[in-house]
Amino acid sequence: MKSISTDKIILAVLVILLILQYVPLLPQGTIDILLLAVSALATLPVIKSAAASVRNRKISIDLLASVALVASFVAQQWSSAAFINLMLTSARIFGSYTEAKARAAIEGLLKLRPEKIKIRKEGKVVEIHVNDVKVGDLVIIETGERIPIDGEVIQGEASIDQSSLTGESVPVAKAVGDKVLSATLNVSGSLVVRAEKVGKDTTLEKIISLVEESQKEKSDIRTYADKFAGWYVAIVFAAAIIIYLLSKDINLVLAVLLVVCADDIAVAVPLAFYSAIGYAARRGVIIKGGKFLEGLTKIKTVIVDKTGTLTLGKLKVEEIVPLNEEKIESVISAAASAEFLSQHPSAKAILKYAAEKGVSFKKPDDFHEKPGRGTVSAYGSDKYIAGNPKFFSESKVVITTATLGKIKEYESKGFSVTLIGKNEKIIGLAILTDQIRPGVKESIEEMRNLGVKHWVMLTGDNERVAERVAAELNIGEFHANLAPEDKVAFIKKHLSKFPSTAMVGDGVNDAASLALADVGIAMGAIGSDAAIEAADIALMKDDFREIPEILKLGQYTLKIARQDFVIWGVTNAIGLVLAFARIIGPEGAAAYNFITDFFPLLNSMRLFNLHLTLSKSHQNK
Repeated sequence: MKSISTDKIILAVLVILLILQYVPLLPQGTIDILLLAVSALATLPVIKSAAASVRNRKISIDLLASVALVASFVAQQWSSAAFINLMLTSARIFGSYTEAKARAAIEGLLKLRPEKIKIRKEGKVVEIHVNDVKVGDLVIIETGERIPIDGEVIQGEASIDQSSLTGESVPVAKAVGDKVLSATLNVSGSLVVRAEKVGKDTTLEKIISLVEESQKEKSDIRTYADKFAGWYVAIVFAAAIIIYLLSKDINLVLAVLLVVCADDIAVAVPLAFYSAIGYAARRGVIIKGGKFLEGLTKIKTVIVDKTGTLTLGKLKVEEIVPLNEEKIESVISAAASAEFLSQHPSAKAILKYAAEKGVSFKKPDDFHEKPGRGTVSAYGSDKYIAGNPKFFSESKVVITTATLGKIKEYESKGFSVTLIGKNEKIIGLAILTDQIRPGVKESIEEMRNLGVKHWVMLTGDNERVAERVAAELNIGEFHANLAPEDKVAFIKKHLSKFPSTAMVGDGVNDAASLALADVGIAMGAIGSDAAIEAADIALMKDDFREIPEILKLGQYTLKIARQDFVIWGVTNAIGLVLAFARIIGPEGAAAYNFITDFFPLLNSMRLFNLHLTLSKSHQNK
């Protein structure tokens, strides 16, 4: 802040002195002395930066500016030196301001951390500072309070607004056994939470750390800009020497140097990526660096895990098929009675289906479950059974050839089949399927339109299930029956075959695969250390539709950065024409550069209104 304040003072003094240059309220000799003194003071940080780059064997734009400043002093062009410093000082102030604005997402997250919290200790409620909370402490969260730690609910119920981390606006219900995360807001209800992660280990702190680190990473276009700076400065120096040897005109050389000083690009391009990463963070998407945002725009192949990514990982009853002239309501009731006390995903799907259809059922007096095979429930003299064919055979229930044919028919289409029985007789089939995530099919098609042409689905499910999902989503290549290590082996083998590859997974089972891909994208990373650490881009919420949005963000940011170079090139060309035509001299060249510096910067600032730009683009599609 001190350097920014100094720059502001220098800027103000330079503006006043340049005004006095044209409004002669003081003797010209006095103005020249003041311009020399202030310009010399303002030149010191530029010389220091240039010297540091030389020590590090790098050629920077500050080196070019230093040469122009020294040439101005030698030629006694005090106004030119003042204009150069006005330009450089303004760029430093503007860069600091815009970078701070781009970091607003981080500062906003930091404000979400409460200072004081209440814990339950030895039967009493004690208020402590948030820095003093320890793992295992019982933290009390009342309505309207933000949760200061990651932990597990051990008492109470509440609706939690997780928008600060995920970007989703609908509150999530939390009860005993559920996990809650730091910085989220208790909208209604009260909770007692056992602290599992505190301080720097919480999800909020990890997100803040990632966003801060991401701004230190350089995207490819910024790296190209750095390489370009080295060649550019060398070419400018060589051109300046040639111009002087041919013209013997130091003022022309100085005017050329002043026109082509590229400090605006040094600020504008990083600003574009800072802004985009900050915007993504506000959406609940953490991008670990500009290189990954740009890398996403180059992706031609996406390898995607099925369960938990393309699908919800939750079974859904697609159909109930009555057998032996049973009524469908009777089959649903029997299925719900058989599965009432089971925690298996198929049991939950059947019970949900019964509730949706408004079918009542009997709650069993006795219950027995054989994990992975089936359940048997008894109510009075009736016995209800649900499970796979092998379980029914073990239970001495006869499966007719016709029933086996129906089972194979549905399984060949990629469905899971649960048999339903009552009193030693099969009365129906429950046809189940894993639910496709909302918007997945549309998102895949949208990404195809954005340039991602090749899709590969990996899954641990069998071939039939994989084929059905792939066909429904129009994915041409899939590989089934894969363990997590098989997915890693597949990616290792095929990275050379599929250059520019992204991997999309859930970040837990797929952590190793995400780390291998050119760009690893983890869905539903909130609360998952494995996902946050392994992925290059982490979606805090389970919404596949965010992926094409971030791809559009990368393409738009890259477009802005390229426009910055075009704007810079055009203004430089015009300035050089003016300099060689002797329309502007050193002083005019410095003024011209100062004014045109703001064009690429203002172009990059369009990213501050990114939510409006992308929403309009989406509406126009």
